[in-house]
Amino acid sequence: MTRRHGPVRRTLSGPAVGLVLGLALTSTLAACSGDDDEPGSGESSAGAASPYLPVPDGVELTPQGSELALGDRATVAYELNQVDQVAVVDMTVTRIDKATFKLFEGWKLSDETKSTTPYFVHVDITNVGDTDLGRRPVSLYAVDGDNTLVEASTFQSVFKPCDGAVYPKKFGNGASTKACLVYLAPDHGEVTAASFRPTEAFNPIVWTGEITTAEPTTEPSKKPGKKDQGKQG
Repeated sequence: MTRRHGPVRRTLSGPAVGLVLGLALTSTLAACSGDDDEPGSGESSAGAASPYLPVPDGVELTPQGSELALGDRATVAYELNQVDQVAVVDMTVTRIDKATFKLFEGWKLSDETKSTTPYFVHVDITNVGDTDLGRRPVSLYAVDGDNTLVEASTFQSVFKPCDGAVYPKKFGNGASTKACLVYLAPDHGEVTAASFRPTEAFNPIVWTGEITTAEPTTEPSKKPGKKDQGKQG
């Protein structure tokens, strides 16, 4: 697959801080599966899974190219940017919710942003590796109706309806969290799946299933204040 350019990001102003949006990457998943009959890069010629990155003893990685249902668990690994460390996590995408911008009350949204469709992706994650992932971004994409990867949006303050784009402050071996990531499907598009794909060469692991509707929160989204500046939701 060839990625023509990186993710588009824009900062939108709220009452005090902004919303940083991850829009579509111009690359399709279909170009990644390959056309030959060779074993996948996560499989040996004997059919036994071989790890694509070093992992602790007893950890078995889910093969690249796996197609999973919502609620299925995958064990995945990826290299952290600019450091010689590997993250290894159990990841279960439990739900994909279609949302509306009514849930973004208190945030200033441009016309371009309003031309997208927001989705919330819920994922349960456990750290089964040796690297503390505290405050690092969760590595997960959404896939839209054009088979294009969409990067998760991040917030500079708490976004109550869906506030889990990064791991907790400390997230070492054995730690677990329930994350919720916001994705914006371009051109009033739709999200059809979630995808783990840390590099262009990686044959993605994809979760699909019934798309549900995001339920309103019992309390409104917190309006950003001075003490929230610099924080991520």
